Amino acid sequence: MGGSIVVGVDGSPVSMAALRWAVDEAVLRDCDVAAISVWHRDKGLVSGPVSAEVAVQLSDGHMKSLGQKVLDEAMYDIGNVGVRIRPVLAEGDPRGVLVDASAGADLLVVGNRGHGAVAEALLGSVSAHCLHHAACPVVVVKEAKTG
Repeated sequence: MGGSIVVGVDGSPVSMAALRWAVDEAVLRDCDVAAISVWHRDKGLVSGPVSAEVAVQLSDGHMKSLGQKVLDEAMYDIGNVGVRIRPVLAEGDPRGVLVDASAGADLLVVGNRGHGAVAEALLGSVSAHCLHHAACPVVVVKEAKTG
């Protein structure tokens, strides 16, 4: 046994598909999986005074707990799969965190929601960033088309 697969988990259906793909690949390779959930509070999000309720929802503690909830739910949903899955909660920009984690990995797996060109230009694509900057091969799991 050796090596590891890193996978980004954000709670979306496509990130769960990416986690399942990574686990299936880890079984074939007989290696571990690091499931990474990233939280970040954009300090430039709010300008001016806010209510106490909004302040709590924007707090680091709340954002971190949301990231932990995503990770916990993903670990519960994936269940016992025959490989070691190491849940990792990290703070930062998902693009940078995943690229940094790729430095010690054999493979990086990310999901792609396919927002379209305009949304990707405005929001930035985690998968595109990883494809261009990761230190290991990258697999992008696309969201299944419906209809």
